Amino acid sequence: MNKILVVATGNTGKLRELQAYLANSGWELTLKPAELEVEETGETFAANACLKASQIAQGTGQWAIADDSGLAVDALNGAPGIYSARYGSSDSDRIARLLRELGNTTNRQAQFVCAVAIARPDGTIALESEGICRGEILHAPRGEGGFGYDPIFYVPEKQLTFAQMSRELKGSISHRGQALTVISYQLSVKRHNWV
Repeated sequence: MNKILVVATGNTGKLRELQAYLANSGWELTLKPAELEVEETGETFAANACLKASQIAQGTGQWAIADDSGLAVDALNGAPGIYSARYGSSDSDRIARLLRELGNTTNRQAQFVCAVAIARPDGTIALESEGICRGEILHAPRGEGGFGYDPIFYVPEKQLTFAQMSRELKGSISHRGQALTVISYQLSVKRHNWV
């Protein structure tokens, strides 16, 4: 019998993405109740992931999983970082602001970071994982897929932006893909000790 794992989001797209990564983990994923909101007050991606997982677990009395992710640009001292989603009112606003702040800077190095945490029903953190994908920021968007900063995040090894990649390719190299692959493995191994 599958155990319930509450996903600390109201976003059905994120739920589907997590379900794809954790399909063979033996856990049944479900969205958090709409009335449960968690303020992200942590100073790192990991702190925010742990905070969300812990509070949702305590609020539901179930195991919970949460992630926090964003873009860290070297020349901007790691900005937008944990504020990636709040860097503008829309994806195009956020991209425009980032490109404006970078200007003609020659150092375009950046990385996407994703932290994932799983909390027990009492709120204690059981598992944590972090994935990092290095790349560069282009001067202009390229590609139609993805979301957020994907059109300007270029991965030299693949010679594509995240927005130009197939879902499968992006999933295999992305920060979120890396973090969730580790979590999926840990879940399948440890689940037997937790049931």
